[in-house]
Amino acid sequence: MDNIDLITIKVKLRLKTTSEGGRWSGISSGYRPNHVFEYNKKGNFNTSFIGEITFDKEWIQLGEEEIVTISFIPGQVEKYLNVGQKWWLHEGKQLVGEAEILQEIEPTFG
Repeated sequence: MDNIDLITIKVKLRLKTTSEGGRWSGISSGYRPNHVFEYNKKGNFNTSFIGEITFDKEWIQLGEEEIVTISFIPGQVEKYLNVGQKWWLHEGKQLVGEAEILQEIEPTFG
């Protein structure tokens, strides 16, 4: 996500374990899952957003809860980015984690 204005937020992130239906392995900084803020009545999501997750340690393991930074490209995602907002992380249709906004950080350039 270079050379663009980004919206950056501080988030509490939890990855689901494999037994909970999550991934088979942890994630490294730079991970870009689908971010889903709402589902329709059938339990499917119509829209997802790509956001890059960054953090200072080597890996976040399954089942761990960590404070991370997520950067989004501005667009329609802003209406969801309020402190306390919770949402879900997906790889395609697979639910792999959940997140909650702790703090919005000033917009950054590339």
